[in-house]
Amino acid sequence: MEFNLLLLIILLALIFDYINGFHDAANSIATIVATKVLTPFQAVVWAAFFNFLAYWVFGFGVADTVAKTAHTSSINLTVILSGLIAAIIWNLITWWKGIPSSSSHTLIGGFAGAAIAHGFRDVTDSEHAGFKIVNWLKAAKEGELLPSGVMIVIIFIIFAPLIGMIISYFISLWMIYSSKKKILPKVVTVFLMILVVYFLNSVLKFEIDAKDARFVNSKFLSIITYPTNIKWLLVGLVFFSLAIFNLLFSSFSSAKGEAILKKMQLISSAAFSLGHGGNDSQKVMGIIAAAVAVYIKTNPNVNMSMGWLDLNVILPSEKDGIKIDGSIPGWIPLTCYSVIALGTLSGGWKIVKTMGSKITKVTAFEGVVAESAGALTLFMTEHFKIPVSTTHTITGSIIGVGITKRISAVRWGVTINLIWAWALTIPISGILAALIYYLLSLFLN
Repeated sequence: MEFNLLLLIILLALIFDYINGFHDAANSIATIVATKVLTPFQAVVWAAFFNFLAYWVFGFGVADTVAKTAHTSSINLTVILSGLIAAIIWNLITWWKGIPSSSSHTLIGGFAGAAIAHGFRDVTDSEHAGFKIVNWLKAAKEGELLPSGVMIVIIFIIFAPLIGMIISYFISLWMIYSSKKKILPKVVTVFLMILVVYFLNSVLKFEIDAKDARFVNSKFLSIITYPTNIKWLLVGLVFFSLAIFNLLFSSFSSAKGEAILKKMQLISSAAFSLGHGGNDSQKVMGIIAAAVAVYIKTNPNVNMSMGWLDLNVILPSEKDGIKIDGSIPGWIPLTCYSVIALGTLSGGWKIVKTMGSKITKVTAFEGVVAESAGALTLFMTEHFKIPVSTTHTITGSIIGVGITKRISAVRWGVTINLIWAWALTIPISGILAALIYYLLSLFLN
């Protein structure tokens, strides 16, 4: 019975992953469709391909954060099942209404809400009872810049779109400034390029362990295909494509500049799709990992290596000051990335309309800036293992480029409605999950 429940959770997690793909497809393709760079069908194929490609780029930091939303030692599989059902219901409702809410936050809200219900109903351990069952805030470990926990996720409901908006705003000013026929904008651009080269040299890993090398006989290929290096090289690609365009911007006619910007959107939208795939697929991996950890807790001697259905998941942990690296069977991330890519292929046209035209009018200039800013924000938050909303991020980026024209260029009525949806997602998902937990507990516990 309990193993069947684990398999049901894995199946529902993949269904959520698929829904997440078509629910959040608009994040990756709205601007590129609005500017007519690609047709809607071409755009979803483009986005889906890079969603899947993220499998080879990103690690599992976000997955670990999601898996530890609640104390796995104090919850049961009914908690995770309830959270998933609530997240699927809220995602379908917001998709049907064309509201670009956060799939990430509905998943974490559902997980936390069901855990809290369990904490008040069934947990007698005072250390984890009630609200204490949720990992609200954990101090940063050695080598980490930010603390972790649900409170950080909640804080980034505000910070993710704000960061996207600020980056987008300054990229817009940089590009507008570079369009002037003066030497100073070019000097500023060259100076920024030198700074970014210095930064990339400091974060890229040039010595790759033999066990991590993808090309044993080629050090160069091993360096550029090392997952963390791929991420930073993509950051460099996005930046330098903007920088080179800005160096030449003042010599272009309006028509030629627009044509080049449309081609650049292929790079910026691809980068954002990579960030979307890397960020959102990991959340489903985290849920599966948490479910396996809970199952192993109640069945400590069970063998989870069952041929192709290898479920021998180990969460990263620390015991007596010694760090224990986590591991996850390869089929789980591969399946999660494949399913979200299939979901993206299914589109999500109601939300595309909201993102691509209702917030502000989007041209190729706005598209490149918003997607570039969104991609940079996603890469940065993934680096710090923060599960943010790709929806919030791209919305903030679109707003940032809109306000460089004038404040009234942004349709603030639509934006305020979106903010309400964002603010309500976690509490509604949490309450819904708690009710589902109480209902399922009557039959499953």
